[in-house]
Amino acid sequence: MLRPTTTILRRLLAAGLLLLALPAFAADASDEAALWQALQTPGHALLLRHAEAPGIGDPPDFRIDDCGTQRNLSPEGKAQASAIGEQLRAHGIGRARVHSSLWCRCLDTARLLGFGAVEAQPALNSFFADASTAASQTEALRALLREATQDGGPLPVFVTHQVNITALTGVVPDPGEILVLRLDGDKPVVLGRLR
Repeated sequence: MLRPTTTILRRLLAAGLLLLALPAFAADASDEAALWQALQTPGHALLLRHAEAPGIGDPPDFRIDDCGTQRNLSPEGKAQASAIGEQLRAHGIGRARVHSSLWCRCLDTARLLGFGAVEAQPALNSFFADASTAASQTEALRALLREATQDGGPLPVFVTHQVNITALTGVVPDPGEILVLRLDGDKPVVLGRLR
C-alpha cells in the first residue's frame, strides 16, 4: 500500500480547510447584500464615521469655523470618502439626504460622497473634548434618526465622529465605516457594518 507524501497531505488539509471556510465567506457576502438592500428600504439610515483624518481629537485652540485649526482629512481620506459615495451608487443608492457634523473632516466627507447639498447638524458634532453634552446630543441624534427614517424620503446619511457613534450604538467604528441602522421604537438597532 502506498502512503501519501507529506506534500499531498498538506494539500488535502488545505483544501479541506478552504471548503470549511466557504460557507462563512458566502454568509458574509449574503449578509452584506442584505445590508445594501436594507439601505434601499424606507425606515433605514446610514451612520458614517468621517473618512481617514490622522490623529486623535483636535488641537487645543481649534475653531469650528476655521478648518486650518482642525484635524482634517488626509489625501487618502478624501479618496476614501469619494469611494464610499461611488460604492453607494454602485449598490443602487442614487439619492440621499446627507447630514453632517460641523467639523471640517465630517463636512468634507459628506460633500465628497457626491449627493449634493449637505445639512450641518450640531447634534452630530464631536463631544470628544467635552463629554458634558454627550447625553443631550445623543438624544438629539435619536430624534433626527426618528424623523429621517419615518418621512419616506431618500436614504438619510449621518456623517459624524467615533464618540457620537459609540454613544448611540456601542460600536467603535473605523474611519469611513458605515453602520446600517433601523429604529425599534426609539432604540437604534445596528443591522450590520460595511467597511
